[in-house]
Amino acid sequence: MTAEQAETITITVQQQRFADWMADVLVYIVVLNLFVEYFDAIIIDSFTISILTAVLLKALLDALGGFEHRVAAYFRQREGRFSRALGILSVFGILFVGKFVILEVVNIVFRDHVELGHILDIVLLIIVMIATRLLVQYGYDRLGEPETATAAD
Repeated sequence: MTAEQAETITITVQQQRFADWMADVLVYIVVLNLFVEYFDAIIIDSFTISILTAVLLKALLDALGGFEHRVAAYFRQREGRFSRALGILSVFGILFVGKFVILEVVNIVFRDHVELGHILDIVLLIIVMIATRLLVQYGYDRLGEPETATAAD
């Protein structure tokens, strides 16, 4: 083992949180601007506003996801079919209503500067944002996996 291989890198929680936010916001900026370019119903006045919208969407999606996880954990602790069914309905309701909340918050904050389209547009936008974020995370995780030895070693 070489000295380079023995060296370990420590990443703090704050560094990881910053990297996650940075990656997500950059992904959201790209996705938002691609949607602006290819979907007539989605309008953002400027690139600066798209950056601010991406930051707001990141904060809102994190808050929504955290709330959904807490509700799901609450119902997972309960026993019985009724609690399980109520948990599934609650999570679905949170995710469904959450899209309307996101639309309304964006409308309140940016008014006429941002139009994210109708409910189907926002659902598609959020699905693409989440899927793209997961793809980037998958690539990042794959880069962290140890390499397998090759026959040349």
